[in-house]
Amino acid sequence: MDSSATRVCIDGLVYFSDGDASPLAEGGVTAANVTVIDMHADAPRALDQMGAWLARVQAPDSGWRLVRGAADIEAARDEGRVGLVMGWQNALPLGDRLERVRAFHAIGLRVLQLSYNEANLVADGCMEPRQGGLTAFGRALVGELNAVGVAIDLSHCSEATGREAAALSTRPVFVTHANARALDERVRNKSDETLRAVAATGGVIGVSIHGFLNWNGRPDSPPSLENFVRHVRHVVDRCGIDHVGIGTDFSAVRDDATVQAILDMSRDRYAQSGGEYAAAFGNASAARYPAETPTPRQWQRLPEALEHGGFRGSEIDAIAGGNFLRALREAWGG
Repeated sequence: MDSSATRVCIDGLVYFSDGDASPLAEGGVTAANVTVIDMHADAPRALDQMGAWLARVQAPDSGWRLVRGAADIEAARDEGRVGLVMGWQNALPLGDRLERVRAFHAIGLRVLQLSYNEANLVADGCMEPRQGGLTAFGRALVGELNAVGVAIDLSHCSEATGREAAALSTRPVFVTHANARALDERVRNKSDETLRAVAATGGVIGVSIHGFLNWNGRPDSPPSLENFVRHVRHVVDRCGIDHVGIGTDFSAVRDDATVQAILDMSRDRYAQSGGEYAAAFGNASAARYPAETPTPRQWQRLPEALEHGGFRGSEIDAIAGGNFLRALREAWGG
């Protein structure tokens, strides 16, 4: 039997959705960690935005199934809907209040990235000049996230933050969308030491097709699926097949104009990443991805690329979603 027919496909990071599940559904995505709040939202804004998502999920014609546990991902596959994993890319809405973790978890929060590029009250991000690690509050937060069952994401965090969080966590931690710095020296990519630290927790690294992470810095060398497969192979070789997934860093929208403000923010505020890349290839959404996969609708070309790169069926099943499903089940406690 062709395993692709029953394969669970989990995208480690969709940075924005306009609420329409069809781009992911058409791409055969079972579930996705969708950033459901603004990158720099405060607590009231986060409540408003998560409430809007709950309304979408509960609509009679919704193409989404809210994911509160791993069983919901499998149910979404069986129902032909897309599993919505509510994620944040910044801990700002928590302020300095640990008790907010349980409150937001009750609403639906299941993945929390500790910091987004800069420092916050929790930890330093990957673009913070001092490159520190967790604060005292951040160390306490790791324990609370473990206790409540919110998965910890380290993608935009500093190297020190990543290693410290991995050492403290009693559950799997994740890099939902980043690549190997050893191959492409980008500020957002991770050292082999950090990748191994994540894998040692039982966690998963979501290798990305995003242009900036999948680019050697040369303006005559756009991102490619071949280089994506090269990054997958590198992480598999360093961390093992059980610790690699896919985190595209796609948006999932009907009209790319919807995310132009986010692209402009990335280019202007984070010149080390978005600005440098936009100068080489432009600042349109499609320019951020390999030509074969400009949107989530082409998601199934990623497992195909892995097959062309020499991976076998069971390995592709694991990378496409099986590894994320196992590790999220452990991180969430069921």
